[in-house]
Amino acid sequence: MAEPFRVIVVEDDSDVAEYTKTILENKLGCTVATFADPTIVARMFADFAPDVVITDIEMPGMSGLELIEQLRAIQPGIPVIVMTAHASIDYAVSALRNQANEFLTKPVASADLVAHVLRLAEEARARSASAPGRAVVLAIGAHPDDVEVGAGGTLAAHRDAGDPVAILTLSRGGRDGGIKTAWEEGTASAQIIGARLLMEEVSEHELRQEFAVEAISKAISQVNPTIIYTHSGSDVHEDHRTVFDATMVAASGVNSVVCYQGSTATVDFRPNRFVTIDQFLDAKVAMLGCFAKHGERPRFLEAEFARATALYWSRFGQGMFCEPFEIVRESSEVK
Repeated sequence: MAEPFRVIVVEDDSDVAEYTKTILENKLGCTVATFADPTIVARMFADFAPDVVITDIEMPGMSGLELIEQLRAIQPGIPVIVMTAHASIDYAVSALRNQANEFLTKPVASADLVAHVLRLAEEARARSASAPGRAVVLAIGAHPDDVEVGAGGTLAAHRDAGDPVAILTLSRGGRDGGIKTAWEEGTASAQIIGARLLMEEVSEHELRQEFAVEAISKAISQVNPTIIYTHSGSDVHEDHRTVFDATMVAASGVNSVVCYQGSTATVDFRPNRFVTIDQFLDAKVAMLGCFAKHGERPRFLEAEFARATALYWSRFGQGMFCEPFEIVRESSEVK
């Protein structure tokens, strides 16, 4: 039996939201999530993984057209239906310019709503099933900012290609604000590229291999990645080496495992792949800017340091800026 279609409805009129939800659940058997506040939709988007989004235009906090632009940045191909009580040509043109797939005028007949959702959801599922070589990415870091330092540009490139990306941070690090600060910083960074954040609560230097293996295994079962990015074993930081060792144990069934250069990697780090990030360096810098905003920031989080590092590694690759990686295992086989 096929998995029910998943639909997000963004509508500040509770009666319209409930009507839409009820029709889609009863007529199509959809799983429906409704949101009255459009500003929180992006945070829930990756976890819910909708087939179709339905949105009003005029809402407090953010317009439906602004929401479309935001969601397109996270998942370029997501089908969007705009519903509005204002049947003006201007609204229709604006919606189409913002890449809405359909423009419906309220009140919407149940048969029309069902027909449009069914068509768009079926088309989206068919595109997804036939997409060649799509990667599902899990990036693992011992502390907040580790993943962004080593692979931020490459993760941005994955998202631009439509690949789902999850970031697993295995500790809260040494943040003064504890888990709250770590979560806020990590969430802000992940949202820049539309990634999903998974975070554990242990503190820096309390990370043990048994715990790390369990946490990584759990994340792998949730994400089902085809490629994992993790710390290199050539690193002076004990937590970084622990994560590398734990990944090698937990990820034995994952097709591809790749190690990035962490902030404390040693000269024994031996990259054999160099990913061009010319178009994504700004996204990486923006991600790094989410961390340690208050007080003294470590040099490796500074924009110029990140640019200089990426410029250096480009001597071995293509373009102006590259991120270096050690390939531990690489396979295109479906397991």
